[in-house]
Amino acid sequence: MIQLSDSDFTRLTGYLRERFGINLIHKRTLIESRLNNYLVNSGFDSYKAYLDHALNDKTGDEVSQMINFLTTNYSYFMREWDHFKFFKERILPEMAQSIRNNDLRTWSAGCSTGQEPYTLAMLIGDYTSDQSLRWDAKVLATDISMKALEAARKGIYEDEALKSVPSYWKMSYFSRLPDGRWEAGEALKKEVIFRRLNLIEGEFPFKKPLHVIFCRNVMIYFNEETKKNLINKFWHALTPGGYLFIGQSEAIDRTDGKFKLVMPSVYKKVVL
Repeated sequence: MIQLSDSDFTRLTGYLRERFGINLIHKRTLIESRLNNYLVNSGFDSYKAYLDHALNDKTGDEVSQMINFLTTNYSYFMREWDHFKFFKERILPEMAQSIRNNDLRTWSAGCSTGQEPYTLAMLIGDYTSDQSLRWDAKVLATDISMKALEAARKGIYEDEALKSVPSYWKMSYFSRLPDGRWEAGEALKKEVIFRRLNLIEGEFPFKKPLHVIFCRNVMIYFNEETKKNLINKFWHALTPGGYLFIGQSEAIDRTDGKFKLVMPSVYKKVVL
């Protein structure tokens, strides 16, 4: 096993923290377990040689690969269903009464392999169909991992991943492949726009404010200062009264009064 020296550990964790806001200072064992085989198979004899290569790769491919290894892209359909139920029963009817130009702007930040944004698109599709609405309501889905985004765009999932998905959704939005897996239909894929985005780097590139942001189980990698800055960016990105969803194991500081809690891990923007 290739040993991770103190200096290389400091260099690696410092780079990830400064460049991406990812805090792995207490995850030395995780780093070694997830990168060691890759270093050996790629011909690197030390972490220094690997970091010299990765951090000087002008294409960014090696750093993207590093992030793929070190962050867990784990998601499934219907995850934390209470959030989706609230979105369906509370937010969509509310937006139907308030949004202008029939333009619903929803963002899945840290979308992983696509289960969350596809679920949101199906909920929106059902609602607009039932209410005979003609909304421009494509879901923006972003992630820092190119590997996760590639899988999300393909939209192919194991049977186990759809075990909690209602049968009518499977029939309406997916097709069964010969190998037993399921693929999102073209109509569903067209309702989700996938893009790579580093959440902590610069300002968000949105021309219009968003109505809903899902950023669940992403901030667990961030330190408190990074989380505070990101929450502030979310506040500025949302329309007045817009909603922010975070993971059920996460929390945000509400002492500044920018968000009010409306249900566990769901917040509404307060206009100051």
